[in-house]
Amino acid sequence: MKNEKITLRSEDFAKWYTDVVKAARLADYSTVKGCIIFEPNGYAIWEKMQSVLDSMFKECGHQNVYLPVLIPESLLAKEGELINGFAPECAWVTTGGQDTLEERLAFRPTSETLFSDYYSKTVKTYRDLPKLYNQWCNIIRWEKETRPFLRSREFLWQEGHTVHSTSEEAELEANRMLDVYKTFFEKYLAIPVITGKKTEKEKFAGAEYTLTVEALMQNGVSLQSATSHYFGQKFSKAYDIKFVNKNNEYEYCYQTSWGSTTRMIGALIMVHSDDRGLVLPPKIAPKQVCIIPIKNDEKLLDISKKINESLLSKGISSYIDYSDKSAGFKFAEAEVNGIPLRIEIGPRDLEKNEVTVVRRDTLEKEIVKLNDIINVVVQSLDKMQDNLYNRALKNLQDRTYDVTTLKEIEDIMNNKPGFVNAYWCGDSECEVKMKEIKGTKSRCIIESKDYEDEKCVVCGKDAKHKVVWGIQY
Repeated sequence: MKNEKITLRSEDFAKWYTDVVKAARLADYSTVKGCIIFEPNGYAIWEKMQSVLDSMFKECGHQNVYLPVLIPESLLAKEGELINGFAPECAWVTTGGQDTLEERLAFRPTSETLFSDYYSKTVKTYRDLPKLYNQWCNIIRWEKETRPFLRSREFLWQEGHTVHSTSEEAELEANRMLDVYKTFFEKYLAIPVITGKKTEKEKFAGAEYTLTVEALMQNGVSLQSATSHYFGQKFSKAYDIKFVNKNNEYEYCYQTSWGSTTRMIGALIMVHSDDRGLVLPPKIAPKQVCIIPIKNDEKLLDISKKINESLLSKGISSYIDYSDKSAGFKFAEAEVNGIPLRIEIGPRDLEKNEVTVVRRDTLEKEIVKLNDIINVVVQSLDKMQDNLYNRALKNLQDRTYDVTTLKEIEDIMNNKPGFVNAYWCGDSECEVKMKEIKGTKSRCIIESKDYEDEKCVVCGKDAKHKVVWGIQY
């Protein structure tokens, strides 16, 4: 049975998404236009993502820092591509107190400039390198159209900024971080992804090249979910980041940056959730198990507490719903909030020394003996994690197409959109032409050499790349 507050996915996917966000109390709209309020349920998911990713970064040797939110215009303008790329989205501070500022200050749209300025003062010799830094912070970009988690004028993210003595080391770093994101998405978020290099037109402003993580939503629309950039010496030359190498010669450094944002919460919703509400993979769910006593009975509460203590001792995040609400309301609330498992305990169950376990992904009920409850919970969480990944993988596979003509692409994007693998000549004009088909854009270049003797799907000229195309959020 569907939740009456939630529009069916089949009727209006965009409205369904917004309904899930509000019904699960993940976020609310703010009086500040284009900005959202992270409610406790939504922020708890972000905290869980932070915790896991932060540990993965630190395992790679990264340290956390924090730089200012304001950037002087002259500093932002030093690297021409960056300022040109972000100019339409910059928000500016022009007044401090009662005084007009001598120089405008931009709210950070990204922090390459500040990190580069900092590195220019702190990097002196090869012994100072590499510097592997990451920052958890907020970003301001003046988006015209906004949607909770997917696009907003203020959002939360992490941005890694590293500096190296050789191009080889920097490129290894860019690829290593791409692999970290891929692992996080597939192992924790249960979202299968494709990875690869962005085209020249779609790369990050100021980068030599951009690597991307692309995920496919239930409706076949793609979401750029994380990126990793190799800058080479573009920023080090613009910001004069030099070091003395082992030959006692001055040399410009090599840099990378990489980031992921709260749009990952949007990805979770659109990949896994259903018409009842939120569905969360157990490994990223802030609360994994909800224990619901059917009545406010002392014996039921006692056994609930014992189960809860046993689960917590095993590292499973569980809680007891003590609220003064009906059992049916509690069941529905656990479902809409995406709690992976709920344990129902009633007087009749207790008489038989049993409880009922319900999985959120399948809504299957299982009668479990009390002495088996811990093992069943552990196994059920693992099964749910695997099932969500496999379900998303099937959607990805079913919606990935190999095509050779524009007519095929048009039919696919109008009827059952997804990822389209097609050959491309490398000309940006063909990318622009492709965009005429429902906004279809290149997602990433597939590392492949089988484009010999193949033709561009747009113009028919010799192909230089095999590319994944898709409609994007």
